[in-house]
Amino acid sequence: MHRAALSILRKVNHKGAVGTSSYGSRYLQHDAGFSLVEVVTVVLMVGILAAIALPSWSAFVTRQRLNKANDAVLAAIQQAQREAKKQKINYSVSFRTDSNVVQTAVYSTPSPSNWQSLGGDLQIPAGAISLSTNIASPNQVGSSSSTPTITFDYLGSLPNANLGAIQTGSTEQPGLKIVVASSNSGNSANSVKRCVIVKTILGGTVTAKDTDCN
Repeated sequence: MHRAALSILRKVNHKGAVGTSSYGSRYLQHDAGFSLVEVVTVVLMVGILAAIALPSWSAFVTRQRLNKANDAVLAAIQQAQREAKKQKINYSVSFRTDSNVVQTAVYSTPSPSNWQSLGGDLQIPAGAISLSTNIASPNQVGSSSSTPTITFDYLGSLPNANLGAIQTGSTEQPGLKIVVASSNSGNSANSVKRCVIVKTILGGTVTAKDTDCN
């Protein structure tokens, strides 16, 4: 009698264990991966988020490039002015675009020979930014020349400067402007721009952006 009871209990325990193991196995198999619907849903959500974020990221990159390029323009102008006062001779800074790369040169000779890519190590791709100015000839406002130039004398001032006529609604002369803009934004008056403006014959400079660079 005792042996029969033990045998029955063993069988019951064995069946219970098998049942539990079978249930766990089915549960693990059911939860082992993602369904096609879940995968497609996640892919769609990622695509939507990327579509929303991409324009903002692109605009951020454009602004950063223009800020860096404008800082390099300002540094080149300040270097020319500093060298003029230090060496007590005329010093010039010129700008140009060569093979879609904006270049600058700071020099004391009659014509530049030491052209360098704008900003050197700024890693701005060729063609990413465009250059424009209102400088017709050294220190003269007018239709932009192919090689706009600003020249400082031994005092760091602008000899024979013409900073332009005062426009309607303004109380200041336009000044000598060097403008950098995104090449993808075209020439719209409302496009993203950065600029350095030489405002006075003493060589005072300011930076501006967007419509203030028109």
